[in-house]
Amino acid sequence: MLIKTEGVVIRTRDYGESHKLVWLFTREQGKISVMARGAKKPKSRFSAVTQPFTHGEYVWFSGGSGLPTLSQADLIHAHHLLRSDLEKTAIAAYLSELLDRLTEEKEPYPHLFSLWTSTLSLLETETDADILRHIFELKVLETAGYRPYLNGCIRCKREELPVRFSVRHGGFLCLDCATHDPASLPLSEASARILKLLQRAVPDRLGEVRVKEETKRQLDNALRAFIDEYVPVRLRSRAFLDQLRSGWGRD
Repeated sequence: MLIKTEGVVIRTRDYGESHKLVWLFTREQGKISVMARGAKKPKSRFSAVTQPFTHGEYVWFSGGSGLPTLSQADLIHAHHLLRSDLEKTAIAAYLSELLDRLTEEKEPYPHLFSLWTSTLSLLETETDADILRHIFELKVLETAGYRPYLNGCIRCKREELPVRFSVRHGGFLCLDCATHDPASLPLSEASARILKLLQRAVPDRLGEVRVKEETKRQLDNALRAFIDEYVPVRLRSRAFLDQLRSGWGRD
């Protein structure tokens, strides 16, 4: 049976001397792995369309219990600009791994597919890459069942600011309730407001966002701690991003 759908390459693995295993995140079929025969050959018709983050229309043959075999692919967006920027490539690799780890095989996530394609496109623009990263993290976490409570204090439901972020309790704690988690993280009023905004934001409608470095640091610390607690795997691509930024003297 031939199956045709729009998809984005989220990872690949060499198979033998000339083939590739390709994992596609598709609109209708969800996450699918296919065999791209001969894709490692320089003149292969599958060479360009099996690069990381490539957005295309893919056709594969699925029959019996064997691995589906890619039979045709038409390029929609190569994302050359994204791959030419090392830091943005590292961010995209991290988001791709997060998406891969928190979604199931062959289960459609059409809202995540739209989010993924728009995020990749916006990473090629002047849109703040860290803000895009945090929106993506929050949406994927929510789909996987890990949505931090950001509408007020998770214990008493008060909505007054400032608050602290509790990984253990899974969301905001007001200053009165913060004593229930001494390890809760500080958030300025600006950081709390932006974090709540990002949970509801859609990248395509984001517009111009300017965030202070201290606010970015607090957002990153809160979401990093939350992901480390609830995502049951170590994300190698995030470690590479950290190493890359550390080498440039960034926080």
